[in-house]
Amino acid sequence: MSMIRDLRAAVRPSLRPSLRKPTAGGASPYANYDATRDPSASSAVVDCAVYRDGRRVDDRACLTPRGAMRQVRESGGFAWIGLHEPTEAEFAGIAAEFGLHPLAVEDAVHAHQRPKLERYDDTIFTVFKTIHYVEHAELTATSEVVETGEVMCFTGPDFVITVRHGGQGSLRNLRHRLQGEPELLSKGPSAVLHAIADHVVDGYIAVADAVELDIDQIEIDVFSPPAKGSTRGTDTGRIYQLKREVLEFKRAVTPLLRPMALLSERPMRLVDPDIQKYFRDVADHLARVQEQVVAFDELLNSILQANLAQATVTQNEDMRKITSWAAIIAVPTAVCGVYGMNFDHMPELEWKYGYPMVLVGITVICFAIHRTLKRNGWL
Repeated sequence: MSMIRDLRAAVRPSLRPSLRKPTAGGASPYANYDATRDPSASSAVVDCAVYRDGRRVDDRACLTPRGAMRQVRESGGFAWIGLHEPTEAEFAGIAAEFGLHPLAVEDAVHAHQRPKLERYDDTIFTVFKTIHYVEHAELTATSEVVETGEVMCFTGPDFVITVRHGGQGSLRNLRHRLQGEPELLSKGPSAVLHAIADHVVDGYIAVADAVELDIDQIEIDVFSPPAKGSTRGTDTGRIYQLKREVLEFKRAVTPLLRPMALLSERPMRLVDPDIQKYFRDVADHLARVQEQVVAFDELLNSILQANLAQATVTQNEDMRKITSWAAIIAVPTAVCGVYGMNFDHMPELEWKYGYPMVLVGITVICFAIHRTLKRNGWL
């Protein structure tokens, strides 16, 4: 791990040590943060609000992270802050205001994390991989089938901070939908965490259905009779590309099984017991998607092997045809080779009907060979 951190420091020299690990003397890891600066000055903040009794508080003081947290501490409720691809400097103030762990902050800023759930004191840090299906008129060997993004969620006793990476997976519509369900929002930050998990897994289901249609089309193309003039083996690149996209899908789904199992089975102080029941439904849907993705991978393996086997069969058929024609051509080649020798005493050289009889003989023998090979399926 020390070597990895040294490499990170070399590649990203601007990464502040204060965000990487606590100081040896036990000082705050955000000692370099200027407390006089409003952390909401970050352009990465896409929405900030306070929710009390399940309803959004309409107060201009709640439009900044610092103001929202002040309102929560004074009047109760919880704050929900949404960010999109924040930089270290933009996230440093918010991290200091809410006391987020430096390791989780580093993961949230630099992204490219596998789905996971980590607990830091009074905060749950969850990473979700979002999947978006890329529409395409025809699947080719270079088609992009799925796009991935990330949603990180910091869940505390009185706050939720969501950090989104990538152009997909916007939570705006989700926030608006939750605001229409005050009974659910009144359960606190864990209700938002559940809604995000449910939203991500619902996206997986939609993508799985779309990918299944692509696999069905590939299967039809491989096993249908080839069109006249076409050659086998042209689908191999398409199959391999789709298999790579399914593998990317699998990397997003499979690691999330453990976090969902923890949220649905193990009691947590930050998760409302009523909300935990809903996590079981999300975990069930996720398990079903994971089974689909594994089945997709196995099916594509079978399709790829079948396609390669068909290509081998086609090559064998071509070789048999070449061999058959070579056998037919060998007859006139042999006869003409014999009569092309310059000997004075050869049979039938002085025979009047020798030349036409040789041609007739060659034709009859070639026809007989052709008929035999065709009857046996070689031609």
